[in-house]
Amino acid sequence: MTVYCGKKSEEVLDYLLRRRSANVQDLHAPGPSEIELELILRAATRVPDHGKLAPWYFIVFHGVWSEQVGAKVRDIFKSENPDASEERLRIEETRFSRSPVVVAIVSRMRKGNKPLWEQFLSAGAVGMNLSLAAHASGYGASWVTEWYAFHPAFKSYLGLDERDHIAGFVHLGTPGAMPEDRPRPELGVIVTHWREGVKLNKADEVFDQEKFGFPDAGFDVTGLKT
Repeated sequence: MTVYCGKKSEEVLDYLLRRRSANVQDLHAPGPSEIELELILRAATRVPDHGKLAPWYFIVFHGVWSEQVGAKVRDIFKSENPDASEERLRIEETRFSRSPVVVAIVSRMRKGNKPLWEQFLSAGAVGMNLSLAAHASGYGASWVTEWYAFHPAFKSYLGLDERDHIAGFVHLGTPGAMPEDRPRPELGVIVTHWREGVKLNKADEVFDQEKFGFPDAGFDVTGLKT
């Protein structure tokens, strides 16, 4: 049995240094086949998972079902925005048909004594692995959330409950254009080599934006009793 942990691969490292999400508008048919998608999803599950809880699951949208769920998105949006233009409603209606395949990654909080924060992080790792596996299979991937990922009526429509949170919708397809790169953080503002008394490089002055709020001071991301 071949063990890949620690195996040097300049090709993989080079790819990671150049990895870039595709633009969802540039993803076209063909998308992954059933066999390719199964491999992509299997790769997605090979992530750190404290307690072996599998605190996530997938919902796959394609074909006529993408159109059906898009119609629901349109209905919800129209009910809350009765003056919305037909052009805007068309945008909402095509949310799930912009690419051949859409995979929802749902973070499912598992019962037990493992911190919820770690469970959420594991779902994020699933999204990253899924994107990498899609790229390695010759497809583009675009990981988005958008407003309906957080809307109670839409989550209920999909069958989600209070333990479920949508980590993202990953759009998959054949990229029609090479995505342009974007600026990445300079290591000097986000890396600290620890020593006692050192000032940590937190990059607040670079990346903090006033439009974002913060949780209450008492917010407990662990899910553990204190």
